[in-house]
Formats: sequence, structure tokens, C-alpha cells
Amino acid sequence: MWFDVVTIVITLLFVGFVFKKILPARGVEQITVDELRPFLKDENIQLIDVRPAAKYHEFHVYGFKNIPLKEIRKAAKTLDKDKKTILICQTGALGNEASKRLKNRGFTHLANVRGGLSTWDPAHIDRTK
Repeated sequence: MWFDVVTIVITLLFVGFVFKKILPARGVEQITVDELRPFLKDENIQLIDVRPAAKYHEFHVYGFKNIPLKEIRKAAKTLDKDKKTILICQTGALGNEASKRLKNRGFTHLANVRGGLSTWDPAHIDRTK
């Protein structure tokens, strides 16, 4: 009986931890790649690709600056907290994590590309930069 209760509690804690990691932060806009397109030429928006540098150099969307997730806290000091900031990664999960970290540092206009580059039309990926 006691073992069953402990197992249930541990399972619930694990599920809660997993959901906390994958769910977007409250107040962070989730946009699609189609909704992203109009923002790509807007110089007043910070576009950040949070994938590791090697993945970024394989391919990326033109206009996005590479700041790997592991460096986002440090790089937050160099970013404008008042500008709209759009984050992208391969699937959206790292972008969600980055948005949480930036939100904790006072960023208020955050958006994450839901589905990330996996939903991007390859014809729009800049492989030369």
C-alpha cells in the first residue's frame, strides 16, 4: 500500500516536471511559420535561433541571429528587453525554454515559433549565410 502511494506521487511529480519543461511560458506568444514571415524584414524585431551553432551553420532562416540556448542568459544582457523577440529552434521546445529564461530576465514581448524549423518550407531556408 505504502509503495503504491510513493509510486503515484513520484509519477505525478515526474509528469509535472515534464509538462513544465515542454509547455510554453505564460504570456509568450506561440506563432506559426506563416505568422513569422511578415516579421522577417522588420528591423525592430530581434530574431534569435537558439539551436547549437553547428546546427545553425548547417541551415538557418535569414535574419535570425544564433544565440544557443546555453548562452541565452548571458546574451540577454546585450538584447533589448523592450523589443519584440522571436525565438526559433528545430521543434519549438528549445525556443520555449529560451523564452522562459528571457521572461525571467524581464523580457515582455516574446514569441516562439511553434514547431520550429521542422515546419519551415525548405525553399525559404538560407543555406549560404
